[in-house]
Amino acid sequence: MNSKKYTLARIPGDGIGPEVIYEASKVLEAAASKSNFAIEWIDYPFGADYYLRTNEILPDSALKEMASCDALFLGAVGDPRVKPGILERGILLTLRFYFDQYVNLRPAKRYPKVPLPIQIEAGKEFNTLVVRENTEDFYVGIGGITETGYIKEKLELQRNLYSFKGQISGNFNTKTRGAFQMGIASEPGIRRVTTYACKEAERRGDSSITLVSKSNALPQMYGFWEEVTRDEASIHNMKVSIMNVDAMCYHLVRNPSAFNVIVAPNMFGDIVSDLLAGLSGGLGVAAGADIGDSLSMFEPIHGSAPDIAGTGKANPIAALLSGALMLAHLGEREAAHSVERAVCSFLEKADSRNLPMEFGGNGTTFSVIEAICKQID
Repeated sequence: MNSKKYTLARIPGDGIGPEVIYEASKVLEAAASKSNFAIEWIDYPFGADYYLRTNEILPDSALKEMASCDALFLGAVGDPRVKPGILERGILLTLRFYFDQYVNLRPAKRYPKVPLPIQIEAGKEFNTLVVRENTEDFYVGIGGITETGYIKEKLELQRNLYSFKGQISGNFNTKTRGAFQMGIASEPGIRRVTTYACKEAERRGDSSITLVSKSNALPQMYGFWEEVTRDEASIHNMKVSIMNVDAMCYHLVRNPSAFNVIVAPNMFGDIVSDLLAGLSGGLGVAAGADIGDSLSMFEPIHGSAPDIAGTGKANPIAALLSGALMLAHLGEREAAHSVERAVCSFLEKADSRNLPMEFGGNGTTFSVIEAICKQID
């Protein structure tokens, strides 16, 4: 009899989302059973079909229900029948901000038989973790466009940590069309994501973290980031290396094994984590998590790929690795490790013909999951 049970919300999403999420769930259940705990899924229908049928994206009642769950497993959202941005903002961003998911976690590593676009030096390990701040920076949605050269906009932002209010006005003296976008960085926002990065580095046996910055061009915003990150890291007895984002992109391509835990402001973290996804073999192995102090969300990074939905061509490994992050977040680290070991064992042992189609094989979504399930130890 299982000693404990986790109640997990599940939004399969659009396109290939249901295929990879439901199939990955089978492996998570197998790992849970081996580790003597149970998973109870609560499924939610939100996505394109639901929106087109009801004209509703994500009701408040569902958010309140999900708050009582232990975590959320999310498939990709997006559908050509719906204008881009509607579902992404209405589901993804709503969940992130409602539950104050202030960390976007993006691991990147080398997996057996997954072709990489770069050469890794012999004897070197490629296993990097990006801890991206997820609620501030230039993604807060404050900005405006002028057709006449005059700008006057209200500035209003509500976060769990603070509220921000004010107004900005100004003129282009040539009455040209123009736009502005405002970024925000708060001390508590920087401290909490730095704390998370330091704890992850400590867990991995590292004594330092690397901050992605650009203070030479944007000294107010990112100079502040450097100051606060250094101070918070010192509290955790962690050293901080600082590297400008352009230099980091250069060095990641040349030698990704040189980086362990990277902490980044929102925009730079977005750029660097996608670069690392490419370096580690593509979106088929790119797991992701949005983590906060209440409900956290776990999702593969790839899109909904409606062109291959229902064909069995979708690679389920990214969804499965996202599920492993979810188990680790719940404190079930041994079950999480068993899932990752099963993925590695499958990739290592599989005949090239049985690999996912993304990796040059003929393996389907379903055959890949079935094979990985058999490797759960």
